[in-house]
Amino acid sequence: MNNIIKCENKYLNKGFKWPDNKRLAMVFNVAYEMWTPGNCSSVNPMGNVLSGNVTDPNADSYGRYNANAGCRRLFDIAERHGVITSVFTSGLVAENHAGELRTVADYGHEIIGHSYGQDMLFPYLTDEEREDNIVSSTRFFEQATGKQPQGWISPRITSDLDVQRRLARHGYQWHGDALDHDLPYLQCFDDSEILAIPVTIDFNDLPHAMRFGRTPEQFVQMFITALDKLLACNTETLILDVIVHGHCYGRPAAAWAFEEIVKRCASEKDLWLTTRGQIFDYTRPFF
Repeated sequence: MNNIIKCENKYLNKGFKWPDNKRLAMVFNVAYEMWTPGNCSSVNPMGNVLSGNVTDPNADSYGRYNANAGCRRLFDIAERHGVITSVFTSGLVAENHAGELRTVADYGHEIIGHSYGQDMLFPYLTDEEREDNIVSSTRFFEQATGKQPQGWISPRITSDLDVQRRLARHGYQWHGDALDHDLPYLQCFDDSEILAIPVTIDFNDLPHAMRFGRTPEQFVQMFITALDKLLACNTETLILDVIVHGHCYGRPAAAWAFEEIVKRCASEKDLWLTTRGQIFDYTRPFF
């Protein structure tokens, strides 16, 4: 990992627009996650953190709600309104909930690689662990859904050029581990290429609720205000993401906020409701 990796980026030309000359691509992302045994969500919903280096059963139970109940509620909401989501999926989900993941994929939701476990962050992994993470996760995705995902977004949206080149070498066509641009750009390595499709993080339920202490109602209000302003401006071609987690806004007291946003967007003719895979398919020929 200490070797210098050379990468040349290629960017879209000025004047690029989405299909039908639309300016705003809207992506709904569902984080369908699990943690490896002995590890758990870093979010402690009780507020008082247990002292010492011990596993918090409360945080563990809170995180398990994601795959057990919360994500199904989010998928049901999207499907009621005819919306396809991009699904950040742990290899552990594919291994332990293969039938449900197959149902999600068969409906048409986009399955995206998201590490083997949510606690397996690439900066902490050795070369061998990075490689095994990608290979084993991909194998479980293929076994569960019948095919390899096209794209990958790491936990915490955190990877480096080494990981991104590894993803390209293993057949991934795009990743979302980028916060440094508004539009997709092509990363050209010495032996491979991969499209970076940046993620916008303004509307992510976890920091919204846990870090900033805002309500679901504020989540909806902030989103609608931003959407109205962006549509009224209509001078830049952009991607707008909403990110919801099964263990956070997958719960009944907050899932309604996700539905309010989905309903508004589904009725907006000036939006391109899409997935990152569809963004890849549309954008890649421009490079």
